[in-house]
Amino acid sequence: MPKAELAARDWYDLWFPLLAPSADTLRQWKADPSPAHWPAFSKRYRAEMAAPDARHTIALLAALSHRSDFSVGCYCADEAHCHRSLLRALLADAGARMG
Repeated sequence: MPKAELAARDWYDLWFPLLAPSADTLRQWKADPSPAHWPAFSKRYRAEMAAPDARHTIALLAALSHRSDFSVGCYCADEAHCHRSLLRALLADAGARMG
């Protein structure tokens, strides 16, 4: 959807860097984004999301999912090797309603 249409359709786009991989984790992944390195990236990202601020934010989003619909997006072409697939799993583990 074009950004110009977001508000007109009652949609809002929000950048949430707290839930993104750290610059160092992302840099390591982008240096060699092969499937062989996915487990290491996944482990690092999950460790970052276990920090209190990220964990509380994930819990908040999981709770909000029972009252509102939202989507998590990213520019990565392959969701299977993107942090959004990991974030989806973390949200599910926190009790989010998945649609």
